[in-house]
Amino acid sequence: MNIQVLGTGCPKCKALENATREAITKSGIDATVTKIDNINEIYYDYARACY
Repeated sequence: MNIQVLGTGCPKCKALENATREAITKSGIDATVTKIDNINEIYYDYARACY
């Protein structure tokens, strides 16, 4: 499983990434966390899909 955390690097984004990694470790889920912080990639690959 690949979990993607989208955010530009603000403290809340970093906290979410850390909390996600902790939850995966504690639960024993076999997953990778990828941090996507490039605003263009977030917009063109993810946000536009919502419209």
